[in-house]
Amino acid sequence: MKTTAEITKEYIDTHPSIKDCIRNNLINYSKLAEKIAREMSIEKKTSKDAIIVASRRYFEHLKPKKTHEDKVMEILKRSELEIKNRIVVAIIKKGVPQRIILTLEDKIKDKQDIFYSIEGSTAITLITTQKHKDAVESMIGDDIIKISEDLAMITIKSPQELENTAGVTAYLYSLFGEHGINIKETMSCWTNTIFIVSEEDISKAIAFLKF
Repeated sequence: MKTTAEITKEYIDTHPSIKDCIRNNLINYSKLAEKIAREMSIEKKTSKDAIIVASRRYFEHLKPKKTHEDKVMEILKRSELEIKNRIVVAIIKKGVPQRIILTLEDKIKDKQDIFYSIEGSTAITLITTQKHKDAVESMIGDDIIKISEDLAMITIKSPQELENTAGVTAYLYSLFGEHGINIKETMSCWTNTIFIVSEEDISKAIAFLKF
């Protein structure tokens, strides 16, 4: 049979948010003990005080370590922000021949401009700049489902540690959501995380992306 300390540690280890609260000394140990006792069905097997003692002892074990949030913020503070406006996003039909897309890509990249192609299960998304909108319309024609203009591309260039740090991208998504910014498109390439948003949201995004 597991001891109260083992049950308490197991519960905290499987709840990262509680673990971070304990590390930051933001926990109500009495409420936590009630929650553990109830959810682990051990109300009749141990006392609330025993769980509190086990939680506090585990807190001392966690104390020296960085919180997960600290790791995420450390990555973001070392990241660079790059913004490009006058972005255009074209959603095109899946059946467009690959040679047409490649020809369009070569034409745009020869001018050292932005071009991204993202293939989904039912459509293909093309991302480029406003100056190439006419070329996209001319070469893709009736296979264009829709084109969105007046967009901006926000690229967050992070250090290589991003690869092994969980939750960085999720944290960024939550920031956009909390500030009421709709992400039109998103993609990533190694340590670069890219968001496409409305141009009118740029100033708001810059404000909360200053880490």
